[in-house]
Amino acid sequence: MASISKKIDENITQIETMFGNWSDIVERRFDLDRCAWGDDPAIYVVYIDGLCDHELIENTLIKPITWEWRNKDTADLWEHIISCEGQTADYTQESDMDNVVRAVLRGDTAIFVSGSDQAIVVSSKHFPVRGIEESSTEGGMRGPRDSFNENFRTSTALIRRRIKDVHLKLEQGTMGVRSRTEYGIFYMEDIAEPELVQQIRDTIDKYEIDAVFDSGMAEHLMEKKWQEIFPIYQATTRPDKAAAALVEGRVVVVFDNSPEVIIAPATINTLFQTADDYYNRWPVATFARMIRYVAAFIAVGLPGLYIAITCYHRELIPDKLLYAIADARSQLSFPVVVEVLIMELLFELLREAGIRLPSQLGNTIGVVGGLIVGQSAVEAGIVSTMVVIVVALTAIASFAIPNEAFASVFRLLKFVIIITSALYGILGFILAMLVLVFHLASLDSFGVPYMSPVVTCGYTGEGYKDFVVRVPIKKMINRPKWSNPDERCRLVRKRK
Repeated sequence: MASISKKIDENITQIETMFGNWSDIVERRFDLDRCAWGDDPAIYVVYIDGLCDHELIENTLIKPITWEWRNKDTADLWEHIISCEGQTADYTQESDMDNVVRAVLRGDTAIFVSGSDQAIVVSSKHFPVRGIEESSTEGGMRGPRDSFNENFRTSTALIRRRIKDVHLKLEQGTMGVRSRTEYGIFYMEDIAEPELVQQIRDTIDKYEIDAVFDSGMAEHLMEKKWQEIFPIYQATTRPDKAAAALVEGRVVVVFDNSPEVIIAPATINTLFQTADDYYNRWPVATFARMIRYVAAFIAVGLPGLYIAITCYHRELIPDKLLYAIADARSQLSFPVVVEVLIMELLFELLREAGIRLPSQLGNTIGVVGGLIVGQSAVEAGIVSTMVVIVVALTAIASFAIPNEAFASVFRLLKFVIIITSALYGILGFILAMLVLVFHLASLDSFGVPYMSPVVTCGYTGEGYKDFVVRVPIKKMINRPKWSNPDERCRLVRKRK
């Protein structure tokens, strides 16, 4: 712990040693009138150019302190600055040099005063960030259009804007020895279970790493099993979804430099939900959820099911369709499984290329590339038209899954089911799907079964009201089972 000296020259030497060869560090010493303040009165201002608000520093710090010194009413320079001239309310007094340096690195301004063993740290952060825009990954027809951005304080403000309750608590900290990435744990003090909040704290403090640049890196560190492919956290860029999770008793973790927040606990049910489900009429929301669950099955199982039926169980195919498939394959030289793998890898390649290219060009490459390459492959006799249809339907179904991390897992498992179906037919397909279901049933997210409310453990009952069928809002009286039992009721009909 490095202390601050009362001799301002020693403090200047320490700062210059730490910030040597920094071209963007701004350090200015201002000498004041000796007749007013005694021997060698001076102040020393330090901040990083580009991380702070210049107008705030000039108008509320430097000008009052250096120009209005004649209006002194105390004999001590430090007390005069604190009580009279410091025209900003957001400041702290620090006696530790290390804390002062960390504050400067975060974008604050440090002021050293001759004759004082403390420094004034003024909150002057002004990071270069993009504005609040509509979410590009979680769009919707109804509801608010704002989304989180990379500014930590902006993201917390978007949540505070929606929940105006003193029970909404925010615990802040830093991750990364070198990056010092700020994070915040949001939870409703009276609704969230204390054990859940404590588990989140423990998972964050479990490892020490040099740098964390995104919530995805922190999420990997916070997971219990590194080999688990299914996400146990729900990531979102929408503040309304994060606020809805908080009032249900879940915990939201916000990270600086990341436009996504993570929510715990997460279940398959929550990963299939969207914000639109609660803004639309309940029959529309129910139908949309049914489509998503069917799409998930298509995304993971349709290619494998096609291979199993066409290779081992042709008697299950209607005669006319079987003749059409046989006619389409009459000029081909590859087996069905090779056809499917070629087209699946081709679509994954197009998907990856579309992500890396600029948005306007990426959409064009995805559509035009798929049409041209698919048609050319059919004409060249590499794949059949039926395989193109199956693979295209699988790709479309994968986009219907709301959570990208969840959908990516299905994209990987799709190849496992293709291989097992090619080896053992329908038996291999069913065994692979059963193993997948058994694995999902064995998972939990902070004590909450991953497949609730389908599984037991006390998470059934009320959970079915917000499952595949989403009942009307006025029928959703209680919160989920992971919330505080004393605050389980969330809807009460007023008496007339």
